[in-house]
Amino acid sequence: MSLQQRYGNPAGHWEQFMLIIAGIVAFAAIALVVVIFLSGVVRMIPNNRIGVVEKLWSSSGSVSGGLIALKGEAGFQPRILRGGVHFFAPFQYRVHRHDLVTVPQGQIGYVFARDGQPLLSSQTLAANDKTDDFLDVEAFLSKGGQKGPQRHILREGTYAINVAQFLVLTADKTYALELSREEEEMLNQMKERIVERLGFSPMVIKDHSDQLGVVTIHDGPGLPQGELVAPIVGDDYDDKATYHNSFQDPELFLKAGGRRGLQLQVIVDGTYYINRLFATIELAPKTVIEVGYVGVVVSNTGMKGVDVSGAEYTHGELVAKGHRGVWSEPLLPGKYAFNPYAGRVIPVPTTNFILKWNQEVTTHKFDENLTAVTLITKDAFEPSLPLSVVVHIGYKTAPLVVQRFGDIKRLVEQTLDPMVSAYFKNIGQTQTLIELLQNRADIQERAAREMQGKFSAYNLELLEVLIGTPHAGQAAGPNALAIDKILAQLRDRQVAKEQIETYQLQAKSADEQKNLFQARAIADMQEQITQSELSIRVDGFKGQAQLARAEQEAKATVVTAEAEKTRVTLAGEGEASRIRSEGLATAEAIEKQVKAYEGAGAQFQLIQSTTARITEAIRDAKVSLVPQVVMGGGSDGSQNALANALSMCAIGQTMGVNFGLDAAKKEQKAPVAPAKPAETEA
Repeated sequence: MSLQQRYGNPAGHWEQFMLIIAGIVAFAAIALVVVIFLSGVVRMIPNNRIGVVEKLWSSSGSVSGGLIALKGEAGFQPRILRGGVHFFAPFQYRVHRHDLVTVPQGQIGYVFARDGQPLLSSQTLAANDKTDDFLDVEAFLSKGGQKGPQRHILREGTYAINVAQFLVLTADKTYALELSREEEEMLNQMKERIVERLGFSPMVIKDHSDQLGVVTIHDGPGLPQGELVAPIVGDDYDDKATYHNSFQDPELFLKAGGRRGLQLQVIVDGTYYINRLFATIELAPKTVIEVGYVGVVVSNTGMKGVDVSGAEYTHGELVAKGHRGVWSEPLLPGKYAFNPYAGRVIPVPTTNFILKWNQEVTTHKFDENLTAVTLITKDAFEPSLPLSVVVHIGYKTAPLVVQRFGDIKRLVEQTLDPMVSAYFKNIGQTQTLIELLQNRADIQERAAREMQGKFSAYNLELLEVLIGTPHAGQAAGPNALAIDKILAQLRDRQVAKEQIETYQLQAKSADEQKNLFQARAIADMQEQITQSELSIRVDGFKGQAQLARAEQEAKATVVTAEAEKTRVTLAGEGEASRIRSEGLATAEAIEKQVKAYEGAGAQFQLIQSTTARITEAIRDAKVSLVPQVVMGGGSDGSQNALANALSMCAIGQTMGVNFGLDAAKKEQKAPVAPAKPAETEA
């Protein structure tokens, strides 16, 4: 048997051997890599993460105190690993990969240190005056950094922080290397407190909200005994060593002498990154002093001031601005960032305001508890008297009023109300109910004059007193009925007076209407009246002509008689005597007739002639002689006839004609009968 037959092909066995050797080497390499990784010799850290190194054993022993091993002891190492491959001694180190700390934009991150110096008894948060670098654990611990929640906060950004030493709390995530369940519960409680205070977001105060931030500090030394509000410190921008920039730098605030507790300084419009574990913010409205008001400040903080009210004012002290007490200078109209916990601002109206004692409430509500004053009059009535008083307070005297009474409403209810009520009760006892009603204006003027002095004694200016009408008010029984009855009688009396005046005006109107109708009637007949006047004048001329002819005829008759007498004388004594007698009789008759046309007789003849003319004129003009409108009259028409006759007389007088019947009625001598002819002498 050949060697090849006995052992096969040598080349094929070599290939198989080489394959076996390669497999063994590969297995050994893989095993080595596995062993290396398992032993911690090589660690790879991604660039977006960090590695916290934990030393499992060391020749230097373990950490004797604290958590971080600063001298190579076994424990968490101060330095962290960044992205890349890192080599370590086998089975000595453990690397904890963790995310980078990321604080989102517009948020705040809070830091909690696991290792460092313990907090002092006066501290709530760890001080960062010596170090606030949370990226270098060795520097933090070597410079005396303290354990616990830190005063310094993280703004938005990404930080490579050793999460074994520093725990970082953000709104969305807690960055920490978990060690124990108890620590986890503590961090959760801390996070809940921050959320309650809205601490993961900056404090934003908007101008249009008219709000301010009242700050309470929870760290630092306490307030001295007797103090309620911490004074303002570190507000000077030019002093960079103490300017804490509205509590955003806690260390500078404490360095400037800041105290724990409520702060007098407030924050106004803006955005503030404040550690809410160090300071809490409460929003409060700004103090707005409206136009027509001043604000009197009563301060609860500040040093004891010197009284500036003067020796004559004995009701309290006024102090300068910034001191404890009532400030002597009030706040003028405007907006003020006044801390409401450091004092109060009492608005005092400087415009005229009204106080009403009639259960009406005005805008300022100083008189919401005032009621009408109940009087007892001289005649034992009990009416309620509504009052209104106009008052003014000067802006310079407003602090004096507040110091004396506390506020305006207390002044009104405890001083002005009893004083005014007592005054008018005294007035009511001297007046009857009727006098109280009738003399209201005099009482009002007297009250304003006499009460001005009383008001000025309280640093008030009384401008006017207004008195309403007394009424029964809430009274019941016979008293209320009697008051209502008297008031009803006064109203009826006034109504009667108004009716009398109305009737007088109506009568006057009727007279004017009568004159109007008469004037219209005369105007309508003016043409006929003019024609009648002309006819009367013509008749007068005719009468005078007839009178002249009668006188001529009389004279002619006398001449004829004289001639006849002469003839008779010549004819004979007898015949002459007869003729003379007849002539004398005829002359005497003519003379009587002539006299009849003179004086009243002539007027009577003229009236007859005129009346005839008027009658003809009225008949031709077809004018109604009886007025169309009759101003009253009896049922028998007698008054109408009288009115018509009077109207005719008025018309005649208007035309210048006197219808005097009295002259016609005068006694006239009867005409002498013609003498009997004398007997002719034989």
